[in-house]
Amino acid sequence: MSGSAHPGRKRPKKHEEEEHENHERWLVSYADMVTLLMCLFIVLFAMSQVDKAKFAALASGLSQSFGAPITALPGTTPPGSQVLDALPAPVNIAAGIAPKQSVAQSDVDAAAAKAAADRAKRVAAEAKTAYDNLAAARAKIDAALTAAGYKGAARYQIDERGLVVHIVADAVLFDAEKADLRPEGRRILTAVAPTLTHLPNMLRVEGHANSLPVDPNGPWPSNWELSAYRATTVLRFLASDDVPQQRMYAAGYGSTQPLVPDSNPAALSVNRRVDIVVLSTASAEANALLPGIDAATHKGATP
Repeated sequence: MSGSAHPGRKRPKKHEEEEHENHERWLVSYADMVTLLMCLFIVLFAMSQVDKAKFAALASGLSQSFGAPITALPGTTPPGSQVLDALPAPVNIAAGIAPKQSVAQSDVDAAAAKAAADRAKRVAAEAKTAYDNLAAARAKIDAALTAAGYKGAARYQIDERGLVVHIVADAVLFDAEKADLRPEGRRILTAVAPTLTHLPNMLRVEGHANSLPVDPNGPWPSNWELSAYRATTVLRFLASDDVPQQRMYAAGYGSTQPLVPDSNPAALSVNRRVDIVVLSTASAEANALLPGIDAATHKGATP
């Protein structure tokens, strides 16, 4: 039976051709993009050329329909004028030329000078306000010390930081190489605490030492530790007298910032001090003017 099928034989698989990839598909997207760009530039070109006659006819029709004159900006177009007269000149895109809008250099310089003068005036006013507030705080502190019987116990200075209250430590706040407050020091700090409590300013308590080295057998390794501990002692006492702790911080400067030079006979006592700095709340530019204002104020007050 030659014509009969062989049940055990498998038919060979039909060969499938791989689909050919079209490498020119990008041309379709590219052509679409070029067409869109051409349309865009045609629209821009058409928008740049205004037909005044047609625009005036449209304006007239709108005016008759709404029963009121049409103006580009209300109150800016005089009666009887065309709408286009109130509009800026169109930009000629085809020629690439925009309407001339030049400003003289002298006008630019004058505007800059006026802006600088206005800023200087504002800074000067801010500095004057800050100085008046610091001077008022100085007067209150001095009056409190005078009322407590310690007139002259502090020296005052207004610099770029703010109001600096110099309290001499010698025989007032601390004994030599000690960081425990003397009774007089406690009374002085108690007198100034109410004024400091009601100020909005931040307070920096600074400890300073004179140029004499500490006793090598004493409790302090150097004047750095001694001055820093004295500053924190004053800070803790003020905090116990209801001065807000979040408005205070302390620093020790050792003998690096003397108030008077060592050649001064009072250097050893004056330079060993604690300063309470009432920091100014003004800007840095205004604070830089404070020393000059203070110098001019004292010069004007001198007979």
